[in-house]
This record gives sequence, structure tokens and C-alpha cells, in this order.
Amino acid sequence: MEKIKAAIIGATGYTGSELARLLLFHPNVEIVAITSESHSGKKFSDIHAQFTNMLDMPLCSVNDIDEQNIDVAFLALPHGVSMDYVKKFRNSSFKIIDFSGDFRLENKLVFESWYNMEHKYEVGFERFVYGLPELYKEVIQKADYVANPGCFPTGSLLALYPLLKNNLCEEKGVIIDAKTGTTGAGIKPSATTLFSNVNDNFAAYGLKKHRHTIEIEYHLSNLTNLNINLQFTPHILPVDRGILTSCYIKNAQKVTEQNLKDLYKSHYKEDPFIRMRENPPSLKDVRGTNFCDIYLTTDERTGNIIIVSAIDNLVKGASGQAVHNMNIMYGLEETKGLNQIALKP
Repeated sequence: MEKIKAAIIGATGYTGSELARLLLFHPNVEIVAITSESHSGKKFSDIHAQFTNMLDMPLCSVNDIDEQNIDVAFLALPHGVSMDYVKKFRNSSFKIIDFSGDFRLENKLVFESWYNMEHKYEVGFERFVYGLPELYKEVIQKADYVANPGCFPTGSLLALYPLLKNNLCEEKGVIIDAKTGTTGAGIKPSATTLFSNVNDNFAAYGLKKHRHTIEIEYHLSNLTNLNINLQFTPHILPVDRGILTSCYIKNAQKVTEQNLKDLYKSHYKEDPFIRMRENPPSLKDVRGTNFCDIYLTTDERTGNIIIVSAIDNLVKGASGQAVHNMNIMYGLEETKGLNQIALKP
């Protein structure tokens, strides 16, 4: 087949550069445009020096791209910005994979209540499907518009879904304790991500109101026909990338640990990026890869099920997942361009 012509809209952030790293050596993809409104005219490698002599393509304005020369556009843009571009491209023929949270939820009202901003393109919700391949593969295959999941929801949904699908826990009472590297906050500096604040430090944030709470609840409820209500607390780690998620669920059905392990292995046996682990995973086990490593156990003393997942927030939690979605949309092998081994140490 001819190579898929891809445009990266928004090149200066972490997810844009990570996407370029993955697409550059994808055997079925040609990068035909990379845009930046603030750095138009500069070379991509001027902004991301690791691409020197590898990807020196000049950056252009989104207004200067040749829409007829694009098969798929990746919108590596912030929340509230992507919706403007989706509206702009609404009559274009190319497929769209959006990295933002603008179209991940049920509707405009839910978005506005959790993101505290106006949604300016409500009809866009009708066109998007949720892009978590392990749970929505069949609809992704037929989709033209895909909303790439959030990084926290990716690790949480994959950890919890088989348990809830098989009615092995209650609708309420699930606790998710998640930790992320600083790149999860994006490339724009803030007081939270300053070295002097992050280094030798560890903090919780977004208690009770983090926007990924509703994303996890909505998709678990949608997939299981349950009314999921859970507690989600994120923390920021003094590391650059990775998310480690620990989930705690009452073992109401008294399921044995072996039965749970067999259930998960059976459920994910056709999913190449899910690895069931015999020991709790660490961030370095998945660093730079599209894997989600999952470990589960039962605690007889407390009566809890404990599930731990690990992903790279920039790959499985963002750019790698976008490439995975693209592969499915174009009928390619799911692993094309994503056969990386973790960078360890």
C-alpha cells in the first residue's frame, strides 16, 4: 500500500515530538507536515535537538498545509484548542486523531462541568469514538475521528475493566491511586513542574475534582452498563515520564487470586501491548514503549483486590496509543512502528 501521509498539528510539545519519533521510522507512514504557530519557519530539529539530521523538516502554519496531501492529522494540541481545529477541518477528507480531552466525554455539558471551559463545537461529539484499542477496537476500525484517551485513564481503565466486565466488584468503592511523571503536565512550565518544586518532593493534586475522574467513570460505566462511582487521586513524581497506577477494590465475590489472573490473561490474550506480570511493574519496565504492564493480587487480611499498572504516559498514554489507533484505522498490524523495548536503566 502507499504510505499514509501524516500531519502533526502542534509540534512543540512533548506529545508532538514523541509522535514524530515514532512515525519517523514507521514503515507505512510519511510525515508530510508539522505545524507550529509560534515557531513557523524554523526547523523541527531547531525546537527538538534530538532530531538533528534526522527530521529537519521546516515547521509551517496550519493555514499553509496542503489538506489534499494529508491522509491523517494528529492534533497534538491542548484542551480547548483542538475543538477549533476539528471545526476548521470539518469538511476535510482526512482522518483525525485528537490528543486533547475535547471529545473524550459524553457531551458538551459533561465536558464543561469538569474542564471549566466552554465547548465551542458540540456537533463534534457525534463524530468521535474513544481511542482505547483494547476496549474499543471494533469501533476504531470504522472511525474517521478518534479521541485519544488521557494518560491516567489509560492505565486505570485497562487495570479495572476485566474485573468490572465480569461483575466481580461493586459499582462504588473503587480507589485509584496514580502517580505520574512531570511530562504529564505538558511542556509549558508552571510552579508545579519547576525543578525546585518537583525535585526531592512528592505531592497529591486535583483531589476529588481531577478531570480524568469522569473520563474513567464514564467509559467504565459505558462498557459495563454499571453506574461506576470511584475515588481517583493523582500524584506528581520527581521523574520525567511514566504512570504507576494502584487500584484497590473490595473482593466481594471472594474470587481467588489464580482465578483473577486467569481471567485477565484470557481477556487480554489478543492484545499485543498488555503484559500480565508476575511481580509489580516499575516505570522503567515500560519506559519508551507502548506496553501496559499489569499485576494483580488479593489480600486475604483486608479482603481487597490490588491491581497495579504501569505505562509510559507519553507513549501508551499519548503518542504510541495514537499510532496504535492509526494502525487499526488503516487495517495495519497493531504493532507496526511500535516494537520498542523499554529504556532500562
